[in-house]
Amino acid sequence: MKTSASFFAVVASLMPTLTMGFVSAPWVIPNIPKNGLQDIIFPFSIADAPHKEGFYFRQQFAFNGRAEPAYTGLQPRPDDANGKPIINAALASFMPGTTSADSNCLPANDGRPGVRCSVDFSGPYDHVYNIEVRNTKGTTWNGTLVDAVTGQRVHVGSFTLPAGTGGIVGARDGFIEYFKWADGMTCAELPKTTIVFGTPKTMTHGAGAGSVGTAFDYGDCLGVSGFKEQKTALGTQVTVGLA
Repeated sequence: MKTSASFFAVVASLMPTLTMGFVSAPWVIPNIPKNGLQDIIFPFSIADAPHKEGFYFRQQFAFNGRAEPAYTGLQPRPDDANGKPIINAALASFMPGTTSADSNCLPANDGRPGVRCSVDFSGPYDHVYNIEVRNTKGTTWNGTLVDAVTGQRVHVGSFTLPAGTGGIVGARDGFIEYFKWADGMTCAELPKTTIVFGTPKTMTHGAGAGSVGTAFDYGDCLGVSGFKEQKTALGTQVTVGLA
């Protein structure tokens, strides 16, 4: 288990035009406290994702009184030299004034404020993984990945937001992005993948589980990316890609 230097190098070097977004899946947790949630849990299932770099399955969230987004999610990686599957877990805040002394985190050096946190871990792709984002004290938040099958816990990262920042708001979106887009690549060459965005939940004041809305495709490959959606017991399953 280690911080992925390649993750920081690759993402930091990408310009927005080389990161292609394909799918959005809105989520909501109703009846939250006035100042927001003190924790949120995002389940992910990437059983059918290719074991290679390119896709970022992420959930976006934000904080009460602030518009700047934060993200957490999973990125497939190639298997290691011994054939063990590798997955990257990520956590980021792009709010100006975000700081971190966490060894898994670095400043967001792609022209945006904030910090990015990242860790590679070995785990089966067919397990459900929950990423828990919890307030630990004041405006400090911690991200932990939990294998829903084995209970394995992996520290992803932590950051401190500016003083006065509230809790997590009760609605945002999940996304599928592909950050290995190359000049001349066509939509028909997008690798096929499937992701389930699980229903988010929280322990804050008994607010409980939320819901995932209807996903939709968008962007330059709208209507030609192989997009399909169906509901599952976990949440919303999305398939995209043709290659």
